[in-house]
Amino acid sequence: MKRGRPTKLQSAMKTALVDYLGVLEDEAILFIADPPQKEIAYEFYKFSKEYCAESFFLEIDEVKRFGQEPPKSVAEMMKTVDAVIAITSKSITHTKAKREATKVGVRMASMPALDPNSLIRLMDADINILQEIAQKTAERLKSVQEVRIESKLGTNITLPIKRRKVTTSLGLLKNIGDSGNLPSGEVFCGPWEDQTNGVIVFDGSIAGLGLLKTPVKVKVKDGYISDISGGEEAKAFEEILKSIDNHKAYGVAEFGIGTNYKARLTGNILEDVKVMGTVHIGFGNNLAMGGKLKVSSHIDGVLKDPIVYFDKEIACL
Repeated sequence: MKRGRPTKLQSAMKTALVDYLGVLEDEAILFIADPPQKEIAYEFYKFSKEYCAESFFLEIDEVKRFGQEPPKSVAEMMKTVDAVIAITSKSITHTKAKREATKVGVRMASMPALDPNSLIRLMDADINILQEIAQKTAERLKSVQEVRIESKLGTNITLPIKRRKVTTSLGLLKNIGDSGNLPSGEVFCGPWEDQTNGVIVFDGSIAGLGLLKTPVKVKVKDGYISDISGGEEAKAFEEILKSIDNHKAYGVAEFGIGTNYKARLTGNILEDVKVMGTVHIGFGNNLAMGGKLKVSSHIDGVLKDPIVYFDKEIACL
């Protein structure tokens, strides 16, 4: 039977599967979804059958927060396939389940709160351009001892990163045990624990809260949040952290730079942290990036117009 011309979404899904995840005809893929993401995840699952030997679809209950562990039975299932595509409302990137699956060679693509329009736009980016931007940024960051971020809204924070692992994330997940966001486009590292100090004023978005209507001011002392202030969104952020009931959830886990020229601020943290000209700071688990904070959460916040210093030199993002 003659196939019709693929839709833009189908073309984007093919790019994700073939060009980024490197799916082979003899491989098995597991799709993990929750109720809010079930529709787009199921479309992806059905489409994937053209490109791999076996494709499985698993629906789980929605987890409460980013970085929360999936059920143990799901974690075990993740280790039995060649690749996992997690299209859930909240990311399972910073989980033990992901780390254990990748240890045995599973490739893992995390696509939290995936939006079809976002996928179409971001999969259209030129991977060579993305790679050039990210690699240049990463090379500069590797020689930096500390990062300082300022902003007109009052951000003034210093993050020591000397000799910390710098990761370039492009979404290319073709090798055994590769994992990351898809779509992607960022450079990040885990600052030294207990050493970050200052004030952050988030004005872009926060994971789980979406685009911010009013800024959220966060004070950090010796690597941990000491105070949160602002409007209703600041209270909501504080409530999320309190619900985790673990002091390490307040720990500064990540400094990241967006490097994807196709990304836009949409309220979806998957895309927001990739926007060029923005930086993000994450709190909670950072084991996967070489850090020491072990907790079942990871929450990123985005700054839209930061002034960033690599040591004493202004970095042009």
